[in-house]
Amino acid sequence: MSSYSSFSDVELAALLKTNDSAAYTVIYNRYFHTLYVHAFQKLNDRQEAQDVVHELFAQLWAKRKEINVHSNLVGYLYSAIRNKILDHISRKQVRDKYINSLQFFLESNYNLTDHRIREKQLSELIDKGIADLPEKMREIFELSRKNSLSHKQIAAQLNLSEQTVKKQVNNALRILRTKLGTMLFLSL
Repeated sequence: MSSYSSFSDVELAALLKTNDSAAYTVIYNRYFHTLYVHAFQKLNDRQEAQDVVHELFAQLWAKRKEINVHSNLVGYLYSAIRNKILDHISRKQVRDKYINSLQFFLESNYNLTDHRIREKQLSELIDKGIADLPEKMREIFELSRKNSLSHKQIAAQLNLSEQTVKKQVNNALRILRTKLGTMLFLSL
C-alpha cells in the first residue's frame, strides 16, 4: 500500500474502478480529514460531519464502477460532500419540522382532551348539584336555565307568582354555588 500513496488521484480512481480496495484505502486516508473539516464547518456537529463523510466514502465504494473521474478526484469528492451536506441539512430540517409539528399537535391535543375531560367533570358536578335540589326548586331552575324561560313565563306555566319563581331561582343558585364550590374543591 505504501507504493499506492505515491499514485496520483487519476491513477487511484482508475484502480478504484477495478475493485482495488488498496486504492480505495489510500483515497480514504488522503481525503477523509479534509472532507471531515469541511463538513464540520458546515454542520457544526462532529458526529454528523463524520457520518456524512463516512456515507460519502461508502457510496464511493458502492458506485466505484460508475464513477467517472478523469482528472480531478478532489473536485469530485468536494462536490459529492457538498451535496451530502445539503441533503443532510434538508433531511434534518424536514425531520425537525415534523417533530415540532408532532410535538405541537400532541400538546394541543392533550390540552384539548384535558379541557374536555374537565368540562365533562364540571358538567357532571353541576347536573348532580341540580338533581339534589328540592323537586319544585329543581323544576323552576331547569325551566329558567336549561329551557331559557323568563320568570314571567315560568310563573304562568307553573301557576306561581313571579316573585316565588325569582326567589326559587336565587335559592337554587345559592345552594349550587355552595355545593359546587365544595365539590369542585374536593374534586381537585
